[in-house]
Amino acid sequence: MKVTIVGAGNVGATCADVISYRGIASEVVLLDIKEGFAEGKAMDIMQCATNTGFNTKVSGVTNDYSKTANSDVVVITSGIPRKPGMTREELIGINAGIVKSVAENVLKYSPNTIVVVVSNPMDTMTYLTLKATGLPKNRIIGMGGALDSSRFRYYLSKALDKPSNDVSAMVIGGHGDTTMIPLTRLASYNGIPVSEFLSQEALDKVAADTMVGGATLTGLLGTSAWYAPGASVAYLVDSILNDQKKMIACSVFLEGEYGQNDICLGVPCIIGKNGIEEILSINLDEKEKALLAKSADAVRNMNADLKSVLA
Repeated sequence: MKVTIVGAGNVGATCADVISYRGIASEVVLLDIKEGFAEGKAMDIMQCATNTGFNTKVSGVTNDYSKTANSDVVVITSGIPRKPGMTREELIGINAGIVKSVAENVLKYSPNTIVVVVSNPMDTMTYLTLKATGLPKNRIIGMGGALDSSRFRYYLSKALDKPSNDVSAMVIGGHGDTTMIPLTRLASYNGIPVSEFLSQEALDKVAADTMVGGATLTGLLGTSAWYAPGASVAYLVDSILNDQKKMIACSVFLEGEYGQNDICLGVPCIIGKNGIEEILSINLDEKEKALLAKSADAVRNMNADLKSVLA
């Protein structure tokens, strides 16, 4: 199985590293526009092979899309990362043209690929990729929910003082500081609702911390985070390539689901060899429904800025 990662920056390189280390794919191609950058990252990863025991072939190329031919999955991380004080939404004007060009180029050589979009603002870039390529919606997946849910589980585990792998929780809605919806009502610790262990005040704090989880790291690091985003992409790619049928919150094109149309938004999906295998319908309460509608309105407003790119 072959995976191409466009953008060899921190997130793309971490994704390649995790995919290789875990043996998720037999081949990974890193592509970047900066001369020698992807080649250097690939070489560095390959020099870990004998010490970590992986057999994945990792190569790097400078802007040569022919090397990405016949990729089963293409991951798009291209674009500029956030800087302190910058919202994901502010990146739209810069990243839209980049993502559209990348999507068109990869499809020339991998017409049957499944595309995973990571570039921010992620829901809008997922929508752009779908509209620009004309691919069926099951083959265009926005990654944000996998990352937001992992951060949600982290903050819950801290509040519970229990291992995060014992916590089940999901974030839906837009992948933005004000648009994501941590579903505290449905979160559980080994099958028991977390509300049995945490007060409403504690749960509200967990939700608030989750929503600014990316911004918190940007403030600390001076740029966007990369370990958790890269690992979240690899987790999603693993479910595709190995047909694992995992339930993962992903940004997907909605056609009436959850009362939304003509928008890519984070909802629970079954992820397998065909990409989005199923969009799951979960029973939201009235407050959650209202929050999802508000989130959709915000994402739809950002999508309006794509008119010139899609023209």
